[in-house]
Amino acid sequence: MKKLESSLTNMVLVLTGVAVIMGGILAYVNHLTEGPISDQKAKALADGIKTVMCVDDLKVSKTDTVRQNDAKGKELTYIIYQAQDAQGKDLGAAVESTTGGFGGALKVLVGFDPEGKILGYTILEHAETPGLGAKADKWFQKGEKGDIIGKDPSEPLTVSKDGGKVDAITASTITSRAFLLAVNNAYSAYKATPATDGKTGVTKQEKED
Repeated sequence: MKKLESSLTNMVLVLTGVAVIMGGILAYVNHLTEGPISDQKAKALADGIKTVMCVDDLKVSKTDTVRQNDAKGKELTYIIYQAQDAQGKDLGAAVESTTGGFGGALKVLVGFDPEGKILGYTILEHAETPGLGAKADKWFQKGEKGDIIGKDPSEPLTVSKDGGKVDAITASTITSRAFLLAVNNAYSAYKATPATDGKTGVTKQEKED
């Protein structure tokens, strides 16, 4: 068998072949893991809804999508999961809300009772500094320094440094502001949820922050 000559053309062909093979392998692996990853995210969301609504035995009766513009005109999307207990009683809703934190996107899930008071929250995604901004998952919980549970965000929640009544995370004021903005926006989206009889609803609304 004749040995291939060492040339730029041969090198390009070999590298192209390797890239095609590796691409195929990666696509196959991605296909295999796509299902389990999707299932894991769905379970995490379901568990999160139960956590923020403070009820284990509930069902999501309706899912709404609300789009609002922030103060800079950027359109933000919120997912509202209307919840009912086993007897069909309205429990309020869990709302997905995302804002920009210190290190990147900060996505929270906030539970509201039918009157709009905060039942609970959980951090779904964040890119904050470990040990500082990442403390948001505990800092604002009931009994903690920045406790927001039971509060009514009809008057937007702000940190004490900005004249508000919520203690910011130590050395993480930016993250605290981003978190509270996500909560305030979630409340606004919840109140803007369309009253429809279907399983899903979509509304678009202007919002001033």
